[in-house]
Amino acid sequence: MRDASSTRFIRFHLKTRHLVLLVELGRHASILHAAEAAGLTQPGASKLIGELEHALGVPLFERLPRGVVATWHGKILIRRAGAALAEMDAAHQEIMQGLAGVDGRVCIGSVLTPAVALLPQAVRLLKERSPRVQVALTVEASETLVETLRAGDFDIVLGHVLDPAAGAELDFEPLADEPHALVVRAGHPWLARADLALSDLAGAAWILPPPCRLREQLMALFMGNGLEPPQDVVETASLPLVPQLLADGERVVALPPELVRAQLDAGQLALLPFDLGLRADVYGIVTRKRHHLSPSAEAMLGALREAAGVARRARQMNTELAYLPRVSL
Repeated sequence: MRDASSTRFIRFHLKTRHLVLLVELGRHASILHAAEAAGLTQPGASKLIGELEHALGVPLFERLPRGVVATWHGKILIRRAGAALAEMDAAHQEIMQGLAGVDGRVCIGSVLTPAVALLPQAVRLLKERSPRVQVALTVEASETLVETLRAGDFDIVLGHVLDPAAGAELDFEPLADEPHALVVRAGHPWLARADLALSDLAGAAWILPPPCRLREQLMALFMGNGLEPPQDVVETASLPLVPQLLADGERVVALPPELVRAQLDAGQLALLPFDLGLRADVYGIVTRKRHHLSPSAEAMLGALREAAGVARRARQMNTELAYLPRVSL
């Protein structure tokens, strides 16, 4: 429940030009440049900042010789200002699209694994029912996606919530974790080995992602077993490069199999019979608390849940089949 002081601040002190200036200050870290971007004079911008600091009773920016730096209070206000303006922009877009006969727009951010299979399936379901809804898709790391969602530029994110401070502002609906398998080219000599050991993998040529939690887990696994981490490493975050790099030699990569499912099914790549026990954090559907999704975003949310249910049942069936006894005819 909003208190009286908050109501007074919003109704009597806060103006749209305050919000615009705050967003520009977050982008430029300079009163002069932010004022120009917001269509204000520098004295006018300074006056608006002073009004906000007086109304809130806290400093919002630290003045430096070459610009300004937002304080903790300022960072909160900048982020919330961005979300408020994004809401009004979304309202304008909804109205304009309605007038143009378009059934809305939904913006989704996703980490890589659900973007490969789950998200395309959900988009197909949505388009079967609402073909005129415009869908904008972005694939990025979770940290970037969640910050963009908090700023109001995404309706929905498929990813991880890694920052506990962000959790207070977000709803998280878990979908699945990301088990990683060891992927090699078809015909790799280790595919025929039943005695493959962790020491063999430590000495292998690897493809590794840039520094991240998964890479830390992998390095900790080797070092915790008294082994030197791999020395022959190619580092890349580009998934399309991985099959080509594997095809050129004896390299190994740890990936969720779904990311290279097409190449596995085509017999170009194969999974090594060795379980490292690596699993990324559970990913899920992330939305903002107390935010009312547009009808098109609600429809997308329903399609995501339906597609996730289908994928979950398929995983369960594959697991059950894997443990059925083999009968020779």
